[in-house]
Parts: sequence; C-alpha cells; structure tokens
Amino acid sequence: MGTAPFTLTDDQQADFDADGFVLVEGLLDPGLLDLLHEAFDRVFRGEFATGVAPDEVNWQEGDDPTLTRQVCNGWRADPLIASIVLRADLGEALARLAGWSGARIVQDNLLWKPVGARSLGFHRDNGYLPWYRPREMATCWIALDDTSSAGGTVEFARGSHRWPIGDDPDVEFHAPADHRAPLVEASTAHGVDLDLAPVEVPAGGGSFHHGWTWHGSGPNTGDAHRRALVLHCATSETRYHRPGFGEGNGPVYSRYAAPDDDAMPEAHFPILWREDGYRTPGLPEPPSAS
Repeated sequence: MGTAPFTLTDDQQADFDADGFVLVEGLLDPGLLDLLHEAFDRVFRGEFATGVAPDEVNWQEGDDPTLTRQVCNGWRADPLIASIVLRADLGEALARLAGWSGARIVQDNLLWKPVGARSLGFHRDNGYLPWYRPREMATCWIALDDTSSAGGTVEFARGSHRWPIGDDPDVEFHAPADHRAPLVEASTAHGVDLDLAPVEVPAGGGSFHHGWTWHGSGPNTGDAHRRALVLHCATSETRYHRPGFGEGNGPVYSRYAAPDDDAMPEAHFPILWREDGYRTPGLPEPPSAS
C-alpha cells in the first residue's frame, strides 16, 4: 500500500480558474495519517530527525496553547514530511493549475490548531513575496484530520484571485480579534460581495488555491485537533529579486542567495516537477504506510 499519485482533472482545473481554489479528496494514503501526527508531535517538541531546524518556528511545546501552532519548512527537519511536500505529482498539479512549465517548493507549513486555539487572519499569499520574481505562488493544503467549520478549517473567498492587486489592508496573521476584518475591508473597497467557502473534507483530502485568493481560518470551537500540511510552490523559473529582500518573508529566505547570482538554489528550493521530465536529484519518493 502506498500513496496513489494525484491526477488533476479538467473539471478541477475549471473550478480553480473560476473560483481561485478547488477542493479535493484522496491526497494521502489514510495509513500515513497517524505517522504524520507523530511527525508533528516530534517537530513541535523541537525534535528534528535530520538535525536541521525548520526555517521558521512560530510555536514550540510550552508556548501559548491558544495559538495556532506553525512551523515553516518542516521538510528540512523530518524525512516523512519531506516525502509528502516534495512529491512530484503535487508539484505537477500546482504547475498545471498555475499555468507554469514546472514547480519548485518555496515553503511548507505545518499548521496545528488544537481545540480552543485562536484564528489565523485572512490574507493573500502573494502579498508576502516581494523577494522573488515572478511574484506568484500556488498552494496545496492537506488535511491531516477531518475538517469542519467549527474546527477552524481554512476558508476561501470565492473569486477573490481576480480582485485588484495592490493596496491590500494590513493583516494581523496570528490570533487577530477579527480574522475576517482585512477581507471585509478589501471586499468593501472593491465593491464585491463575499462568498466564503470552508474546506470541509475528510482527513487526507484538501485543496489547491491561487496565490491571490483571500483565505484565513477561525478559532477551533470543535472537539478535535485540526492539523494540516501545506506546500507553497512557485514556478521552476523563479529567481531572487534583491530589492525585496527586506520585505515580506525576504529576510528569512534571502539568506540562501549567492552574492553574485539571483538563481534560487535547488538545495533550498527544490524543483518538484518540470514538463521536460527534470526533477531535483535525490528527492524522496512518496512513502508506503504498509
């Protein structure tokens, strides 16, 4: 038994183009879910199996229990997580959805919202990316637990990837008093009615979304944990943009830049899939739960 490759359908592409996101099921072998829960336990305890720390650690055991726990680039720290977020089939799906010739991972997220944990503010991913060009991203969000609105699942604003770009309101990401406030402000400014869609899928399902799609999540008022594994990709042709190094996530990820070359090194931003058959050598294959 192993993880079956994901194959994008024409209907899923059409939904993504129209709405800025698409919901899917069956992204993970169910037998991997308990193993991934254990991997989350390790990483959030600060136990990094590879000996390499993630790029961003926003919560560790002993921190505020009401915050949504987040780690960025956990693939560096744990081989099992790497084997999921570096999958070629997910890279191919993201490239095809975005209209790219290939996809490279920029960042993963390990998100864990325990019962009672607070919200994550609505935002648009591309707004954090002034440090590379082209400034675009596509994302795969994988639920590791059954999701529901009460459990604080991610919500998308349908069609918001077509809203004007620029002058977005400021976003308070971690535990804002009103997680939808920036979205409401933006929709009012653009004269657009809101149509919110929660990602309610069984564990192992998830979604793909466009980098300009507004999304966020409310508090977990349910009775179960809500864990998600997320991979954010850019086109395989992406290059550093030095004027943006001091903005968004630039101060974190610009440290991998060479002084005289704007290429993004594959050791840190591996290419998952390219239409000519290329993939960064040495990346792990999807695991088997058996």
